[in-house]
Amino acid sequence: MRRRATDYRRPVRRRFSHWICALLGLFVVAVLVLFVVHHNHNEDRVEHPVHEDDSRMERVVHEKLNLTEEILSATSLSRQLAEQMTLAKAYVVIAKEHNNFHLAWELSSMIRSCQLLLSKAAMRGKPITLEEAEPIISRLSSLIYKAEDAHYDIATTIVTMKSHIQALEERANAATVQSTVFGQLVAEAFPKSLHCLLLKLSADWLKRPPLQDLANERRNSPRLVDNNLYHFCIFSDNVLATSVVINSTISNADHSKQIVFHIITNGVSYGAMQAWFLSNDFKGATIEVQNIEEFSWLNVSYAPIVRQLLDVDSRTYYFGENPDVEPKLRNPKYISLLNHLRFYIPEIYPQLEKIVFLDDDVVVQKDLTPLFSLDLHGNVNGAVETCLEAYHRYYKYLNFSNPIISSKFDPQACGWAFGMNVFDLIAWRKANVTARYHYWQEQNSAKTLWKLGTLPVGLLAFYGLTEPLDRRWHVLGLGYDLNIDNRLIESAAVIHFNGNMKPWLKLAIGRYKPLWERYINLSHPYLQECVTS
Repeated sequence: MRRRATDYRRPVRRRFSHWICALLGLFVVAVLVLFVVHHNHNEDRVEHPVHEDDSRMERVVHEKLNLTEEILSATSLSRQLAEQMTLAKAYVVIAKEHNNFHLAWELSSMIRSCQLLLSKAAMRGKPITLEEAEPIISRLSSLIYKAEDAHYDIATTIVTMKSHIQALEERANAATVQSTVFGQLVAEAFPKSLHCLLLKLSADWLKRPPLQDLANERRNSPRLVDNNLYHFCIFSDNVLATSVVINSTISNADHSKQIVFHIITNGVSYGAMQAWFLSNDFKGATIEVQNIEEFSWLNVSYAPIVRQLLDVDSRTYYFGENPDVEPKLRNPKYISLLNHLRFYIPEIYPQLEKIVFLDDDVVVQKDLTPLFSLDLHGNVNGAVETCLEAYHRYYKYLNFSNPIISSKFDPQACGWAFGMNVFDLIAWRKANVTARYHYWQEQNSAKTLWKLGTLPVGLLAFYGLTEPLDRRWHVLGLGYDLNIDNRLIESAAVIHFNGNMKPWLKLAIGRYKPLWERYINLSHPYLQECVTS
């Protein structure tokens, strides 16, 4: 009986499962119908946006608002407000200039209201409505009309703006001059470290008679006049800078024992120079130190520069309240006799035939002895030309409006640099270059041919007597130019720190300073005490 009952229930379950399948099928069909209807409804909304609700459209537009584009739009209220605000700002300045502070205050108040409205529009992402903008636009228009009615017209505005621009330019020029003056003061200052070194060495010179005896013995050394050796000269009162020049020259020379250095300094630095170069070893090179104050022949009756340096009017011209003199020219080195001593080299060393002149702000990176075998083709001065830039031509240094200059020289002639020069002293004496230098110094007694310095008069004295050298012999600008190509520096035989940013000053260009410092012996006790501390 149980099996029959069971057999009887099986077909009932089969009929029930058929009903379930039918219901599921109907559900799927209904879902598909709903999906199609919903899809068509969405397409209808995209194709017919006119039927969208206005508030919904505005919300979509507001979400995509770009205030910059709104202000740039020719028809937007934001642009109208921005333009009125700009005009109102100009009238605020003009009203204040005419002491109409009430109008200026009213305009400023409306400008703030305008700025506030624009800020709100940017924050909420909705354009400014006419109801919001109309009161501000009307009030600003009224105030601008009021300003115009007070004769604050465009012509007045232009004149006022011009005066403001002129005032700003004057302030900028004054700031530039002040910066130049301060920079010049720093450049002229004698650092404490160098002053310390000078005092210690001077004390050594006075306390140690054997140093003075050694100096007297070397004074008459035959090597000082031997033309088979390589002779260099430096005229400086800076012990450390001179030491770097000599140390770098000798370190890069193939035969340092064949090198002779002739140093000339002033009375203040003479003892320190002697003590330093007698106490330190420079790889067997011969070093002579002389005191310019012992040159009795360099006097008022012979040298025009001595007369000019002693002349009260000349000193007042450069160091008084003279607006015609640029701040950069108020440097004591320009009226230093040491600076002009380069024009008397044949008379200082009458037995020498060729010599290389070096400034005290150079560093030597290669052997300079090949300079002595260069053919100068009968010229006196071998120098690197600097006319790659237009401002290094003669007309930039000299006053060509003066007929004395314009009748004798080419204004486009190429300038050259002092700092590393090879001089043929035989040709110098033959051309009597020192007499030419004296002539031009006399002609410039009224300071009308050039302002100051040794280069302008050097360009005149050596005109037609200068042999251009390869640029790699002498690379300039490390005292002012931050962007010199590293490859050019590396290839240079001599690098020159010309400019105010000398390597021994705190304002030196950090990128170049290691090139100079590598030739300082920081293990020396005096340098440790004075320089590194």
